[in-house]
Amino acid sequence: ELEVFQRFVRLCAGRTGQLLNLSALASECGMTHNTAKAWLSVLEASYLIFLLRPHHANFNKRLVKMPKLYFYDVGLASWLLGIRTPEQMATHPLRGALFETLVIAELMKSRLHRGERPQLYFWRDSNGNEVDVLAELGVGLMPIEIKSGKTIARDAFNGLDKWQALAGDAAVNPTLIYGGSDEYRRNGVQVCGWTKSGRVLENQGG
Repeated sequence: ELEVFQRFVRLCAGRTGQLLNLSALASECGMTHNTAKAWLSVLEASYLIFLLRPHHANFNKRLVKMPKLYFYDVGLASWLLGIRTPEQMATHPLRGALFETLVIAELMKSRLHRGERPQLYFWRDSNGNEVDVLAELGVGLMPIEIKSGKTIARDAFNGLDKWQALAGDAAVNPTLIYGGSDEYRRNGVQVCGWTKSGRVLENQGG
């Protein structure tokens, strides 16, 4: 049982930052859907993982319904994936997903540490348009896009643009967090480096 559980946790690490298909996870681990669901609940209750759910507002009828899985501790997820050095991380195929995990975990923890409900979601439609995080504020929804690169290409704003066009007045303070360190505004979006991740929700009314 312990060996199977350890394999289950490693397989979860390989899915961090991705849509969670519980049936596929159970099948790969050789267990029933109900067992996988129960073990996932144990990991959630232990604050090893959390599930980010799609936002319920009907901005587009063709929305993805599955949650996304994230680890609270990106170091643990990296270790479970066999990453031991910065060089390995730099070339790892899940580098982007791990960076996203780091940032979203910081957003989650920043709200939990203030005694607030996280109220963090994501948006993704059936065409692959996506915003990594929608943070509920008292006055609307703050869309946050996450990019691991140290420079930002124009298409990095595509998801934010698409969602804002659908959300209209519900969109508040669009933000892009990236792998660099500069802080500035571009195309009406606040851009900030990843080290500020835990602070972007401060003074936002939520």
